[in-house]
Amino acid sequence: MAGSDDFEKAFARSEPPKDRGGRGGVQGRLGRGLLAGLLLAATLALVLVMASGQGGAIEVQADQVAVIANYLTGETEIHEEPGYKFFLPFLQQGFLFDKRVQEFVMQGELDIDENHVRKLTVRANDGSNLWFDDMQIQYRIIPSKADLVLADSGEGDAFKNDWVRAYARSVLRDEFGRFSSSDISDPTNYNSAAASAKDRMNAILRRHGLEVIRIKTPKPKFDDHYEQAIEDRKVANQEVERIKARAEQLRRERERLVAEIDATKAVEFEVLKGTLNAEYISAQKEKGRIERSADAYKTKVVGEGQAVRARLLEEARGKREKALKEAEGLEAMTGALAQQGEVLVRERLAERLADIDFSLVPYTRDAQPTRIELDGGPVGTAGGQP
Repeated sequence: MAGSDDFEKAFARSEPPKDRGGRGGVQGRLGRGLLAGLLLAATLALVLVMASGQGGAIEVQADQVAVIANYLTGETEIHEEPGYKFFLPFLQQGFLFDKRVQEFVMQGELDIDENHVRKLTVRANDGSNLWFDDMQIQYRIIPSKADLVLADSGEGDAFKNDWVRAYARSVLRDEFGRFSSSDISDPTNYNSAAASAKDRMNAILRRHGLEVIRIKTPKPKFDDHYEQAIEDRKVANQEVERIKARAEQLRRERERLVAEIDATKAVEFEVLKGTLNAEYISAQKEKGRIERSADAYKTKVVGEGQAVRARLLEEARGKREKALKEAEGLEAMTGALAQQGEVLVRERLAERLADIDFSLVPYTRDAQPTRIELDGGPVGTAGGQP
């Protein structure tokens, strides 16, 4: 439209002076109106051509990617930077694509449009049915592969119509159907299934210049009685997890107590070992002292014993000499007694009886008495019977 204004201004500047009257003035006004109409039509045609991408320039917004197709060579150029992109009119053509993240929604009971279809239902591997109330698949054009989008989908928003819709339901049913109804209720499993479905869809869609960014997976739904069973199982699993956590806590507490006891015992052992070492050293010192004392006492006792032995030997020698001499005297006395005979015996007997009082009977029974009687009884016998 800016070009149209310039043309009108130029036309106004070149307009001849107005004829204020007569037929010439009317014809002039008619000519000027026809020329203005032609200029306006040309301007509109130029705008339409530029808008169609065949006018030599195209404006790329921040959320768009442009593909410039060359009809002579068959080559394409991809432009992701915002701004005007220029090309040769009629020999080249520019195409714009929306590179924003798109949403494919599976929700409700009916298909509304290409990107809003009925909810996803799945048959689990145990034969039960489940569904997702609001499954959302976020996808977009891969900017560097916008030429593939143009070749496979066509221009504009055509890529939004078929590709995701063609594969989403079958791929999601396959991945979620690998689990049983009890397993798919576990968030870990249905998130894993969504991740696998995303990988499979990208393996297909990237060949067409598209990619899945994210699959937003809600919690699966079941029949009421099955929902209650799942809830009961969830509560039971939570109780099991609580018991496991408690058991783990007790195990760690046990390990802590055992570690404390081991540390205490180790300290006590070291203290006891130190005490025993000190007592051992003290005992060794006491042993040395006792051994030295015993050695000194032994030396003393041995010395004293040797002295006593020497003294006793001397005494024994003296007594032996004395005994020998006494024996010699007794031997001599015995010899003398043997020579003197009965006289010596009577002398010795008289000596023994010298201090004894005798009561004698004034008659003699025997000239040679062999028995002497005392008032107290018999004294002895010198021979036969009385």
